[in-house]
Amino acid sequence: MSPRAPRRRPVAATGLLAALALAAGLAAAPPVAASATPAADPAPTADAWNEVGSDRADPLTESQGLASVEVPANSANRYTGIGTIPFDVLTRGWTHVGDPDASYDGHYIEPYQRDDGDTKMYRVQNPSGDWAEYVHRLGPDEASNNSWVALTPDGQWMLSGEWGTMDRFLVFPAPGIHPDTSPSEDLPQAATVHLDRPVRDVQGCDFQDATTLLCSSDDPEGSLFGTTKPLLQVDLAEAVDGADVDGAVTALRQLPLRSACSGEYEAQGVDYDRRTETLRVIVMSPGACVVVDSMTYRLTRD
Repeated sequence: MSPRAPRRRPVAATGLLAALALAAGLAAAPPVAASATPAADPAPTADAWNEVGSDRADPLTESQGLASVEVPANSANRYTGIGTIPFDVLTRGWTHVGDPDASYDGHYIEPYQRDDGDTKMYRVQNPSGDWAEYVHRLGPDEASNNSWVALTPDGQWMLSGEWGTMDRFLVFPAPGIHPDTSPSEDLPQAATVHLDRPVRDVQGCDFQDATTLLCSSDDPEGSLFGTTKPLLQVDLAEAVDGADVDGAVTALRQLPLRSACSGEYEAQGVDYDRRTETLRVIVMSPGACVVVDSMTYRLTRD
């Protein structure tokens, strides 16, 4: 089992404000070409995920994660960012929101973390629109980061991820959905997904089907899979049912990295929309370009 990872630093509002100020200069002048181009995407292969479009991602409200919502019908896709954290949640110390997910019956879950203490929080909206908070007390070797959640297709179990280099994902009964959960009680960890190789800085995962996860990694080093910022696939030995399960990790490709600025990109949340079989992933641009050309990329499978 991996050692306790360093805590994921929340996105600072001051940093975004600074970027907004710098962006004024970008708006007044033509963009400067990046001095270093990111590694080229691997050549398309059979079953490859290839880019088919993109939409600008707002750094305040669309910078952390996203979820497609099937119920009620024709619901808009939902995003998270520092600007989506409710004021009362923020003032109680929950300063970072991660990549959310939605169940097929209309439950919507956002993961939260704080700068101190020994808890994580999952904020759940039920199909009627009511919100409830489910708090989890950290285990002995559990990192306080709460980067993402992914609900199993049957809606009964929730996977959650930690920051850093990890060889596991955590499994919980889905708060607000599983009958053994209550806002008035600690949300217990039920099981672990044991990965066959380590992953680094996973920012989001979503189920493509009951035994396949697609995950975005913000890995800045590239030593684990031969590329930075990889799109990962995790094939589970069996569907999650509240018991430990093994997962085999494969790197599919590097995520799209394009910007008028050079520097460090940040890969964020990911969503698989089963209705259109479209994968969407957020990539925030370097420096001041975070407010100019950060994107939600759309990919489909050949």
